[in-house]
Amino acid sequence: MDLKVDDDDQIIQIPLIDFTKGHQDLEEGSDGWKNLCDQVRQACEEYGCFQVVYSKISVELCEEMFKSSKELFDLPDETKMKNTGSKPYNGYIGKIDVVPLYESLGIEDVLNLEAVQAFVQLMWPDGNSVFCEIVNSMTKKMYELNLTILKLLMESYGVEKYYSSHVDNSDIIFRAMKYKAPNSNDSEIGLQPHVDKSCLSILCQDSVQGLEVLSREGNWFRVAPLPGAFTVFIGDALKAWSNGRLHGVKHRVMMNGDKERYSFGLFSSPKEGLMIEVPDELVDKEHPLLFRSFNYTDFLHYYYSHIDDGNELEVYAGVV
Repeated sequence: MDLKVDDDDQIIQIPLIDFTKGHQDLEEGSDGWKNLCDQVRQACEEYGCFQVVYSKISVELCEEMFKSSKELFDLPDETKMKNTGSKPYNGYIGKIDVVPLYESLGIEDVLNLEAVQAFVQLMWPDGNSVFCEIVNSMTKKMYELNLTILKLLMESYGVEKYYSSHVDNSDIIFRAMKYKAPNSNDSEIGLQPHVDKSCLSILCQDSVQGLEVLSREGNWFRVAPLPGAFTVFIGDALKAWSNGRLHGVKHRVMMNGDKERYSFGLFSSPKEGLMIEVPDELVDKEHPLLFRSFNYTDFLHYYYSHIDDGNELEVYAGVV
Protein backbone atom coordinates (compact mmCIF):
# COMPACT_ATOMS: atom_id res chain seq x y z
CA MET A 1 0.00 0.00 0.00
CA ASP A 2 2.15 2.85 -1.29
CA LEU A 3 1.85 6.40 -0.02
CA LYS A 4 0.41 8.65 -2.69
CA VAL A 5 1.07 12.36 -2.42
CA ASP A 6 0.07 15.28 -4.61
CA ASP A 7 3.30 17.32 -4.52
CA ASP A 8 1.58 20.55 -5.54
CA ASP A 9 -1.00 20.57 -2.77
CA GLN A 10 0.74 18.25 -0.28
CA ILE A 11 -2.39 16.11 0.01
CA ILE A 12 -1.93 12.55 1.20
CA GLN A 13 -3.97 9.81 -0.43
CA ILE A 14 -4.67 7.65 2.59
CA PRO A 15 -6.38 4.34 1.77
CA LEU A 16 -9.98 4.61 0.59
CA ILE A 17 -11.88 1.39 1.32
CA ASP A 18 -15.19 0.77 -0.37
CA PHE A 19 -17.81 -0.99 1.75
CA THR A 20 -20.45 -0.58 -0.95
CA LYS A 21 -19.41 -3.05 -3.66
CA GLY A 22 -22.05 -5.54 -2.64
CA HIS A 23 -23.89 -6.78 0.40
CA GLN A 24 -22.08 -10.12 0.09
CA ASP A 25 -18.79 -8.37 0.88
CA LEU A 26 -20.07 -7.64 4.37
CA GLU A 27 -21.15 -11.23 4.95
CA GLU A 28 -18.75 -12.82 7.40
CA GLY A 29 -16.73 -15.64 5.91
CA SER A 30 -17.22 -14.52 2.30
CA ASP A 31 -14.27 -13.77 0.02
CA GLY A 32 -15.29 -10.09 0.07
CA TRP A 33 -15.25 -10.07 3.87
CA LYS A 34 -11.81 -11.67 4.00
CA ASN A 35 -10.55 -9.10 1.50
CA LEU A 36 -11.93 -6.26 3.64
CA CYS A 37 -10.22 -7.77 6.69
CA ASP A 38 -6.87 -7.55 4.90
CA GLN A 39 -7.48 -4.03 3.59
CA VAL A 40 -8.60 -2.60 6.93
CA ARG A 41 -5.80 -4.27 8.87
CA GLN A 42 -3.11 -3.12 6.43
CA ALA A 43 -4.42 0.46 6.43
CA CYS A 44 -4.54 0.61 10.23
CA GLU A 45 -1.09 -0.90 10.62
CA GLU A 46 0.63 1.31 8.04
CA TYR A 47 -1.30 4.57 8.33
CA GLY A 48 -3.38 4.39 11.51
CA CYS A 49 -6.30 5.72 9.50
CA PHE A 50 -8.28 5.27 6.31
CA GLN A 51 -11.28 6.70 4.52
CA VAL A 52 -14.36 4.57 4.00
CA VAL A 53 -17.42 4.79 1.78
CA TYR A 54 -20.40 3.20 3.51
CA SER A 55 -23.60 2.82 1.51
CA LYS A 56 -25.86 2.81 4.58
CA ILE A 57 -24.99 6.48 5.23
CA SER A 58 -26.07 8.70 2.36
CA VAL A 59 -24.50 11.97 1.28
CA GLU A 60 -27.92 13.55 1.91
CA LEU A 61 -27.93 12.44 5.56
CA CYS A 62 -24.43 13.87 6.02
CA GLU A 63 -25.58 17.20 4.57
CA GLU A 64 -28.58 17.21 6.91
CA MET A 65 -26.23 16.59 9.84
CA PHE A 66 -24.01 19.52 8.83
CA LYS A 67 -27.05 21.76 8.47
CA SER A 68 -28.25 20.77 11.94
CA SER A 69 -24.75 21.32 13.33
CA LYS A 70 -24.71 24.88 12.04
CA GLU A 71 -28.05 25.46 13.73
CA LEU A 72 -26.58 24.08 16.96
CA PHE A 73 -23.50 26.30 16.90
CA ASP A 74 -25.62 29.38 16.17
CA LEU A 75 -27.14 29.07 19.64
CA PRO A 76 -26.02 31.57 22.32
CA ASP A 77 -22.81 30.70 24.16
CA GLU A 78 -24.62 30.53 27.49
CA THR A 79 -26.90 27.85 26.03
CA LYS A 80 -24.07 25.77 24.57
CA MET A 81 -22.17 25.93 27.85
CA LYS A 82 -24.99 24.00 29.52
CA ASN A 83 -23.61 20.97 27.70
CA THR A 84 -21.51 19.33 30.43
CA GLY A 85 -20.07 15.81 30.42
CA SER A 86 -19.43 13.18 33.06
CA LYS A 87 -15.76 13.06 31.99
CA PRO A 88 -13.28 15.85 31.16
CA TYR A 89 -13.82 17.34 27.69
CA ASN A 90 -16.99 15.32 27.03
CA GLY A 91 -19.20 18.40 27.06
CA TYR A 92 -18.90 21.85 25.51
CA ILE A 93 -15.42 22.98 24.50
CA GLY A 94 -14.82 26.53 23.31
CA LYS A 95 -13.19 29.86 24.06
CA ILE A 96 -9.83 28.18 24.73
CA ASP A 97 -6.78 30.36 24.17
CA VAL A 98 -4.59 27.63 22.65
CA VAL A 99 -7.29 26.72 20.08
CA PRO A 100 -9.41 29.87 19.69
CA LEU A 101 -10.93 28.72 16.39
CA TYR A 102 -12.26 25.43 17.82
CA GLU A 103 -15.67 24.79 19.33
CA SER A 104 -17.47 21.51 19.96
CA LEU A 105 -20.32 19.86 21.83
CA GLY A 106 -20.73 16.26 22.92
CA ILE A 107 -23.61 13.87 23.49
CA GLU A 108 -22.73 11.01 25.84
CA ASP A 109 -24.54 7.66 25.59
CA VAL A 110 -25.78 8.88 22.23
CA LEU A 111 -27.22 5.50 21.19
CA ASN A 112 -29.80 5.97 23.92
CA LEU A 113 -32.62 8.04 22.40
CA GLU A 114 -33.43 9.50 25.81
CA ALA A 115 -29.90 10.90 26.06
CA VAL A 116 -30.30 12.62 22.68
CA GLN A 117 -33.70 13.98 23.72
CA ALA A 118 -32.21 15.32 26.96
CA PHE A 119 -29.47 17.10 25.00
CA VAL A 120 -32.04 18.60 22.62
CA GLN A 121 -34.19 19.76 25.54
CA LEU A 122 -31.15 21.46 27.04
CA MET A 123 -30.30 23.26 23.81
CA TRP A 124 -33.86 23.95 22.63
CA PRO A 125 -36.35 24.07 25.54
CA ASP A 126 -39.17 24.39 22.99
CA GLY A 127 -37.94 21.24 21.25
CA ASN A 128 -36.20 20.40 17.98
CA SER A 129 -37.49 17.08 16.69
CA VAL A 130 -35.60 17.37 13.38
CA PHE A 131 -32.21 17.60 15.11
CA CYS A 132 -33.11 14.68 17.34
CA GLU A 133 -34.16 12.48 14.41
CA ILE A 134 -31.06 13.29 12.34
CA VAL A 135 -28.63 12.62 15.20
CA ASN A 136 -30.44 9.41 16.12
CA SER A 137 -30.33 8.15 12.53
CA MET A 138 -26.74 9.21 11.90
CA THR A 139 -25.25 7.81 15.12
CA LYS A 140 -26.95 4.43 14.79
CA LYS A 141 -25.53 4.00 11.28
CA MET A 142 -22.08 5.22 12.33
CA TYR A 143 -22.15 2.78 15.23
CA GLU A 144 -22.92 -0.07 12.83
CA LEU A 145 -19.88 0.99 10.83
CA ASN A 146 -17.80 1.12 14.03
CA LEU A 147 -18.82 -2.46 14.90
CA THR A 148 -18.05 -3.70 11.39
CA ILE A 149 -14.55 -2.18 11.44
CA LEU A 150 -13.85 -3.58 14.91
CA LYS A 151 -14.97 -7.07 13.85
CA LEU A 152 -12.88 -6.90 10.66
CA LEU A 153 -9.78 -5.99 12.67
CA MET A 154 -10.27 -8.68 15.29
CA GLU A 155 -10.91 -11.39 12.72
CA SER A 156 -7.84 -10.33 10.78
CA TYR A 157 -5.73 -11.08 13.89
CA GLY A 158 -7.64 -14.22 14.80
CA VAL A 159 -8.84 -12.77 18.11
CA GLU A 160 -12.54 -12.42 17.31
CA LYS A 161 -13.41 -14.13 20.60
CA TYR A 162 -12.75 -10.77 22.29
CA TYR A 163 -15.20 -8.88 20.10
CA SER A 164 -18.27 -9.16 22.33
CA SER A 165 -16.44 -8.10 25.47
CA HIS A 166 -15.01 -5.08 23.62
CA VAL A 167 -18.49 -4.02 22.54
CA ASP A 168 -19.98 -4.57 26.00
CA ASN A 169 -17.21 -2.58 27.68
CA SER A 170 -17.28 0.46 25.40
CA ASP A 171 -18.76 3.92 25.86
CA ILE A 172 -19.95 5.90 22.84
CA ILE A 173 -19.93 9.67 22.48
CA PHE A 174 -20.93 11.83 19.52
CA ARG A 175 -19.29 15.21 18.93
CA ALA A 176 -20.23 18.08 16.62
CA MET A 177 -17.30 20.37 15.81
CA LYS A 178 -16.88 23.82 14.32
CA TYR A 179 -13.73 25.68 13.26
CA LYS A 180 -13.88 29.40 12.67
CA ALA A 181 -12.03 30.98 9.77
CA PRO A 182 -8.69 32.49 10.84
CA ASN A 183 -8.38 36.22 11.40
CA SER A 184 -5.39 36.55 9.09
CA ASN A 185 -4.22 35.36 5.70
CA ASP A 186 -1.88 32.89 7.39
CA SER A 187 -2.77 29.35 8.37
CA GLU A 188 -3.79 28.95 12.01
CA ILE A 189 -4.20 25.91 14.23
CA GLY A 190 -7.80 24.76 14.44
CA LEU A 191 -7.01 21.76 16.65
CA GLN A 192 -3.62 20.88 18.08
CA PRO A 193 -1.71 17.75 17.00
CA HIS A 194 -2.85 14.70 18.95
CA VAL A 195 -3.50 10.99 18.87
CA ASP A 196 -7.04 10.10 19.88
CA LYS A 197 -7.30 8.33 23.24
CA SER A 198 -10.32 6.29 22.08
CA CYS A 199 -10.46 2.84 20.48
CA LEU A 200 -11.93 3.98 17.17
CA SER A 201 -12.86 7.45 15.91
CA ILE A 202 -15.10 7.85 12.87
CA LEU A 203 -15.20 11.38 11.47
CA CYS A 204 -17.08 13.13 8.69
CA GLN A 205 -15.79 16.49 7.45
CA ASP A 206 -17.48 19.00 5.21
CA SER A 207 -15.92 20.32 1.99
CA VAL A 208 -13.62 22.82 3.74
CA GLN A 209 -10.04 21.56 3.86
CA GLY A 210 -8.33 21.38 7.24
CA LEU A 211 -7.59 17.84 8.44
CA GLU A 212 -3.92 16.85 8.35
CA VAL A 213 -2.09 13.67 9.35
CA LEU A 214 1.55 13.13 10.27
CA SER A 215 3.37 10.60 8.11
CA ARG A 216 5.81 8.14 9.63
CA GLU A 217 8.57 10.23 8.02
CA GLY A 218 7.49 13.23 10.08
CA ASN A 219 5.74 15.27 7.37
CA TRP A 220 2.28 16.81 7.65
CA PHE A 221 -0.12 16.15 4.78
CA ARG A 222 -3.69 17.26 4.20
CA VAL A 223 -6.46 14.68 3.93
CA ALA A 224 -8.79 15.63 1.10
CA PRO A 225 -12.46 15.76 2.16
CA LEU A 226 -14.52 13.38 0.02
CA PRO A 227 -18.31 13.81 -0.15
CA GLY A 228 -20.03 11.07 1.84
CA ALA A 229 -16.77 9.49 3.00
CA PHE A 230 -15.74 8.95 6.62
CA THR A 231 -12.23 9.03 8.06
CA VAL A 232 -11.42 6.32 10.60
CA PHE A 233 -8.64 6.76 13.18
CA ILE A 234 -7.06 4.22 15.50
CA GLY A 235 -6.87 5.55 19.07
CA ASP A 236 -4.37 4.85 21.83
CA ALA A 237 -6.71 2.43 23.62
CA LEU A 238 -6.86 0.08 20.63
CA LYS A 239 -3.19 0.62 19.81
CA ALA A 240 -2.24 -0.53 23.30
CA TRP A 241 -4.66 -3.48 23.25
CA SER A 242 -3.25 -4.64 19.89
CA ASN A 243 0.28 -4.59 21.33
CA GLY A 244 1.22 -1.73 19.05
CA ARG A 245 0.34 -3.58 15.86
CA LEU A 246 -2.22 -0.90 15.05
CA HIS A 247 -0.76 2.56 14.50
CA GLY A 248 -2.20 5.56 16.34
CA VAL A 249 -1.57 8.38 13.88
CA LYS A 250 -1.10 11.95 15.03
CA HIS A 251 -3.45 14.41 13.34
CA ARG A 252 -4.48 18.07 13.56
CA VAL A 253 -6.66 20.70 11.92
CA MET A 254 -5.12 23.71 10.18
CA MET A 255 -7.39 26.52 9.04
CA ASN A 256 -6.88 29.04 6.26
CA GLY A 257 -9.13 31.04 3.97
CA ASP A 258 -12.41 32.69 4.91
CA LYS A 259 -14.75 29.70 5.35
CA GLU A 260 -15.86 28.04 8.56
CA ARG A 261 -15.38 24.29 8.79
CA TYR A 262 -17.74 21.71 10.30
CA SER A 263 -17.24 18.07 11.17
CA PHE A 264 -18.81 15.45 13.40
CA GLY A 265 -17.58 12.19 14.86
CA LEU A 266 -18.46 9.07 16.78
CA PHE A 267 -15.91 7.93 19.35
CA SER A 268 -15.83 4.53 21.07
CA SER A 269 -13.73 4.25 24.23
CA PRO A 270 -13.29 1.77 27.09
CA LYS A 271 -15.70 2.21 29.97
CA GLU A 272 -14.49 4.06 33.04
CA GLY A 273 -12.09 2.00 35.12
CA LEU A 274 -11.61 -0.72 32.50
CA MET A 275 -8.22 -2.44 32.42
CA ILE A 276 -6.45 -2.46 29.04
CA GLU A 277 -4.55 -5.71 28.66
CA VAL A 278 -2.79 -7.15 25.59
CA PRO A 279 -4.19 -10.59 24.64
CA ASP A 280 -1.67 -13.45 24.81
CA GLU A 281 -2.41 -14.20 21.16
CA LEU A 282 -0.87 -10.88 20.11
CA VAL A 283 2.46 -11.45 21.88
CA ASP A 284 5.17 -13.61 20.28
CA LYS A 285 8.86 -13.51 19.33
CA GLU A 286 8.21 -11.12 16.46
CA HIS A 287 5.87 -9.00 18.59
CA PRO A 288 7.23 -8.80 22.16
CA LEU A 289 5.02 -7.18 24.77
CA LEU A 290 5.07 -3.38 24.33
CA PHE A 291 2.49 -2.21 26.87
CA ARG A 292 1.76 -3.24 30.44
CA SER A 293 -1.80 -3.61 31.67
CA PHE A 294 -3.26 -0.29 32.80
CA ASN A 295 -6.45 1.33 34.00
CA TYR A 296 -7.93 3.37 31.14
CA THR A 297 -9.33 6.08 33.43
CA ASP A 298 -5.96 6.50 35.16
CA PHE A 299 -4.35 6.86 31.74
CA LEU A 300 -6.81 9.61 30.79
CA HIS A 301 -6.02 11.52 33.98
CA TYR A 302 -2.32 11.19 33.17
CA TYR A 303 -2.89 12.35 29.60
CA TYR A 304 -4.85 15.47 30.58
CA SER A 305 -2.05 16.53 32.92
CA HIS A 306 0.89 15.56 30.68
CA ILE A 307 -0.16 16.47 27.14
CA ASP A 308 3.10 16.96 25.27
CA ASP A 309 4.22 15.38 22.01
CA GLY A 310 1.68 12.65 21.42
CA ASN A 311 3.75 9.88 23.04
CA GLU A 312 1.82 9.80 26.31
CA LEU A 313 0.86 6.14 25.87
CA GLU A 314 4.43 4.98 25.50
CA VAL A 315 5.57 7.04 28.49
CA TYR A 316 2.68 5.90 30.70
CA ALA A 317 2.32 2.24 29.80
CA GLY A 318 5.30 1.29 27.67
CA VAL A 319 7.38 -1.73 28.65
CA VAL A 320 10.97 -0.57 29.00
